[in-house]
Formats: sequence, structure tokens, C-alpha cells
Amino acid sequence: MPFKPDTAKIKRWREERQWSQEHVAELAGVGLRTIQRLESGGQASQETLKALAAAYDVDVSALALDPEEQAAELVQTRNGKTRAALRLSLWIHLASYAIGAVVFLGISWGLGYFAMKWPLIWWTVGAVAHAATVVIVEVATRYSEQWQRD
Repeated sequence: MPFKPDTAKIKRWREERQWSQEHVAELAGVGLRTIQRLESGGQASQETLKALAAAYDVDVSALALDPEEQAAELVQTRNGKTRAALRLSLWIHLASYAIGAVVFLGISWGLGYFAMKWPLIWWTVGAVAHAATVVIVEVATRYSEQWQRD
């Protein structure tokens, strides 16, 4: 059964020890091509990981990626992108609100009375609700991250 090794860690450990790929291959008793494949993101058998672990004098689990940790990082990345998109949408909304308010005030000034009062009021309600949503999501995220750390 192939395992997904932590290729960045394997390469970093080799470079920290100032070992060549040939030296690691010799120590582990595997082929040079295997080390090259691993460092370029390939998979490894359990036997290969055991041999590398022996060469680096670490536990085998230190060389393999943790699927739960990867999933948590992926979720965190996606949530971060979603929050960034939500903040961007708020800035776009506020910019369009400012332009719209100027246009509405110009129309009202041209007519001589505040004809665009109700559309401006309801647009303000929408902008405030959008801002409140962004604030709630940001605060909830911070509390959630703090709760997970504790």
C-alpha cells in the first residue's frame, strides 16, 4: 500500500545534514531514482519509508503526511479564502453604495426634493446587514480558532 510521504521534510532533513541524494539512497538501501521520485512528490511503499526512517534515525510516522492534518489545513485554507471573498464583497458593496448615494442625492437635488429617500434608506439597511454579517463571521472564526487551541 503506497503512502504519501512528507517530501518537503525528507528533502529538508537531507539538506540540513548536507547529504547528497546518493548518500541517502546508500544509507537507506534504496535506489537513487527512488529518492529523486520521493523528493519530487512521488509516493513510497511502507518498506521504503521504513528504510528512510532508519537512515534518518526517526520513527516512520515522522516521514508520512498525516491525512487528518492535511484535511484540517485544507479546510482552514478554504475557510480563509471564503472569508477573504466575503470581505472583498463588502468593500465592493460599500463602494457601490457610496457611488449610488451620490447619484441618488444628485437626482434628488435636481428634482428639488429628496425623491430617492426610501431607496437610499433600504440600501443603507442592506449595507449595514452585509457589514454585520462580515463582522459576525470574523468574530466567530476568531473565537472558534481560540477555542480549538485551548
